[in-house]
Amino acid sequence: MKISGNIVDVLNNNIYYGTIEIANSKIVNITKGNSKFEIRNSKYIIPGFIDAHVHIESSMLVPYEFARLALPHGTVATVSDPHEIGNVLGNQGVDYMLENAKDAPLKFYFGAPSCVPATIFETAGAEINIRGIEKLFENNEIKYLSEMMNFPGVLSKDPLVMAKIKLAKDYGKQVDGHAPGLRGKDAENYIKAGITTDHECFTKEEALEKLKYGMKIIIREGSAAKNFDALIPLLDEHFENIMFCSDDKHPDSLEIGHIDRLVKRAVDSGNDVMKALQCACVNPVKHYGLEVGLLQPGDPADFIEIDNLKDFSVLKTFINGELVAEKGRSFLPQKTASVINNFNTNKKKVTDFLFPVADGHVAHPDIIGASPLQINVIEALDGQLITNKLTANVKIENGNAVSDIENDVLKLAVINRYSDARPAIAFIKNFGFKKGAIASSVAHDSHNVIAVGVDDENICKAVNLVIEQKGGLSVAANDIAAVLPLPIAGLMTNENGYKVSARYTKLDKLAKELGSTLKSPFMTLSFMALLVIPEIKLSDKGLFDGGRFEFMEVFKKLAIDPE
Repeated sequence: MKISGNIVDVLNNNIYYGTIEIANSKIVNITKGNSKFEIRNSKYIIPGFIDAHVHIESSMLVPYEFARLALPHGTVATVSDPHEIGNVLGNQGVDYMLENAKDAPLKFYFGAPSCVPATIFETAGAEINIRGIEKLFENNEIKYLSEMMNFPGVLSKDPLVMAKIKLAKDYGKQVDGHAPGLRGKDAENYIKAGITTDHECFTKEEALEKLKYGMKIIIREGSAAKNFDALIPLLDEHFENIMFCSDDKHPDSLEIGHIDRLVKRAVDSGNDVMKALQCACVNPVKHYGLEVGLLQPGDPADFIEIDNLKDFSVLKTFINGELVAEKGRSFLPQKTASVINNFNTNKKKVTDFLFPVADGHVAHPDIIGASPLQINVIEALDGQLITNKLTANVKIENGNAVSDIENDVLKLAVINRYSDARPAIAFIKNFGFKKGAIASSVAHDSHNVIAVGVDDENICKAVNLVIEQKGGLSVAANDIAAVLPLPIAGLMTNENGYKVSARYTKLDKLAKELGSTLKSPFMTLSFMALLVIPEIKLSDKGLFDGGRFEFMEVFKKLAIDPE
């Protein structure tokens, strides 16, 4: 097979008209046009795009279905961290992802989860211990040690954490990082331990420090966490050490665009096209040692055709010389995936969500003139995984702390999905609901059930919709009971990805009709149990201070009146 066009040779910083000859899935020869620098009025052929860090599970699609939606956008490979399903099912979950991915032409490169469970402060469904990691490393398909979220353990040289890093080095694997907001000497020591990347930087200054210490920065733009605008100014000078990723992407946004949109935005921001393409195509291949072609003779024939170097509209996607997508259409037929799960909790009662004031605070009898009871509140930030800690007056009805709709301080609950236990309760600001509730079994990282709402009845209703399906997303109000089932580990569906995208879009619309102004209320909700991201979050065991790495009280202590 031969394909001609303007060939964008990113490795050699050159563009020329030429013909690519393909045989046995590889590029066997490239013939240049009459002039070395000749460019014709023709399509452009560029290396395929690579998502340098993504949790496939967050798309709610199995790898095969993820591929069907990603291929039309020119994505030829992903660096995929399977710790979501790992936290639910352990090594069995990782094996499931590897097996399902084999049916897709898209090149999925999985890592060995380093932190399962993510912390000791939550209930996970499984553990991947040091032997489990080594077993994964014995499989050549596992390319790296997934994000080391336990940065306190790295800094304190925790023996188990250091053994995992050493094991990765012994197997010649890269170690991905996860250290939001880590600066100065702590950042330097974290990187010196052998951590090579970070996708959690949310300021330019933080990223510059980590680059200085030798770390590669992955610019993230997902469905909830959006750091592109803050970090893209780094690309011009540091393009050799920058990559692009989505991290977590819901199916509706994946259907619209993937890494292709980040390249376009990078060029629109004034960056050199070759530098942008190096970040999107070349750097992941070099850093992780991926078997992905870069338009060189002898390479796998992985490339895409685009209309021009400004819009980056993908015309065709080729992997191993096979045309797998054209003009927005994937050529992969739909397949039904097998179902595995770990979901062992019973339906809840409305009274389970009551939060008596006495449970969180008992006033000392000698306190006189105390101010109104106050609570520690999680402030959700649109487009960010980090949260702020606020203080608010608590609204009390019949001796119970309840949602304060007027001040947008709503009740948040996390319910253990692996056994029956009392829900953990806290309060959160910025969801904006005026009625109803939403719930989800996608709750990073242990994936218990998480819910937020304006009243106990609808919180309970939303939670039970999820429990009945053994996983899913739900919206509940007096006149609404809608659910998107996620039967695979409570994280993914075995349905057609495009249909799932449409169903999720409807569910997202319902959630926003309850009053939320968040861009992605379900994705934001899913991170409110992610304890390793500061400042405060809620696990199934209680409210957690991510800065101190310890539990904290929901109720503030009453101050004694000095008089």
